[in-house]
Amino acid sequence: VKRLPLEILDKILSYLDAYALFNMSHTNKLFYQLASNNVLWKKLYIADICNNEKQKARIVNVQLLSKKTRDHAAGYWKELHVKTVAHCEMKKWKRLLGPINSHTGLPSQTEQVLRNLRVTWELTVTDMSGRESTLELSWSRFSETSLTLCWCGGDRLPNYEEIFSLQLHGVRRIAFSCPSLKKPSERSLVANLDMQPLTKCAQVIGRDQFVLLKLLQPGIIIGLWRDGGSVAFIIFTLHFYKLVERSTRGSHDCSYVEPIVQPPFDDIDPEYGLHGYKLHIVLHNTVCKLMSESFSQLFCHRAHISDGWIQLTAISRADSSQHIQLSGKPVLPWQCEALQGTVENCCIMSLTLLDEFGNQFGRVTTPISMEPEEAAVSYDYDGEHYLIQHEDSNIQAKMQLVKMTAKKYFVVSLVVYVSVLFVNKHFSRDY
Repeated sequence: VKRLPLEILDKILSYLDAYALFNMSHTNKLFYQLASNNVLWKKLYIADICNNEKQKARIVNVQLLSKKTRDHAAGYWKELHVKTVAHCEMKKWKRLLGPINSHTGLPSQTEQVLRNLRVTWELTVTDMSGRESTLELSWSRFSETSLTLCWCGGDRLPNYEEIFSLQLHGVRRIAFSCPSLKKPSERSLVANLDMQPLTKCAQVIGRDQFVLLKLLQPGIIIGLWRDGGSVAFIIFTLHFYKLVERSTRGSHDCSYVEPIVQPPFDDIDPEYGLHGYKLHIVLHNTVCKLMSESFSQLFCHRAHISDGWIQLTAISRADSSQHIQLSGKPVLPWQCEALQGTVENCCIMSLTLLDEFGNQFGRVTTPISMEPEEAAVSYDYDGEHYLIQHEDSNIQAKMQLVKMTAKKYFVVSLVVYVSVLFVNKHFSRDY
């Protein structure tokens, strides 16, 4: 092939479609240069993108630039073609996210859209010396309002104390008209963690005979082998809120603007500080769902707003009719290469809070642990008492559970506390 004149090779490549031309660019350096030819890709851009009545204006604009084709750097029209295909595909799937679920405030087809967009996630681990290792996803699990991702360590990861940073990227394969094993992709930075401060304050939330689970920050745990301290696996839990956008927007800013709504404490009934709030909570593990409940018309009297926190009670311990039985045992199964195990008294909590206008207000998705709790004598429940707690600067959640002698678990109390500063920030944004 190298003996053929470049003009002949250019002529041959001119008969290829976008998908074939892209694949050809991954053959070797020569074909990478030839298959990035601006003239070839500009023709494909006109044929593939500007091929309907609605886009005649684009054709005109492209034709006006015809004399400047060679002024662009090699690969300009190839990159423009790929990005435009990706943009058109994203617009199509955004329309298919479906209606908003009234309980969660989330699009009903988030999981299906992520699957149809062929989105996966990669974890890049950097050690103290600056060496990077990029891991492909070991396994994933979609839940009702969240996604759990796991990467197994093996010998590709440094020791726990040697990890400098973690970067989570969403990776989307761009589809052309024909299927292909080799497709262009976009990488979107979803999370970037500086491990030094996190390593020092990581909280142990569970253990079994093989691994020790450390919670780095809400949503992220590292499993360490108990015999040596090396990394067994890393698990990220991601809330569905804006997950499609965060996983597919490349290096663009994933910030958003909340809709303009009324400021807080301006209710018709002055007895209430806040009212009409809705809470949706899911407890699950890496295998099954333990609980999924929605609580509406939550409110907080002004008298209960203290120390900068607003109290919203979803389940009252005093009202046994509100108590909920879990459908299983709160455990966290894990699997890593040839080994697997189960950590007791651990699971994943996904909490979503909507304001009185039905807007997404606050959210938490994180692995949590159940700690034994001393409780007053109860005539309704004769068993072991446990407490689940989550705390961050914006939202706190406290859940009390009772384990009955028949190994049944009941949630007997659920209270969510929201920071007044967080509330004011939410309602005053762009107000």
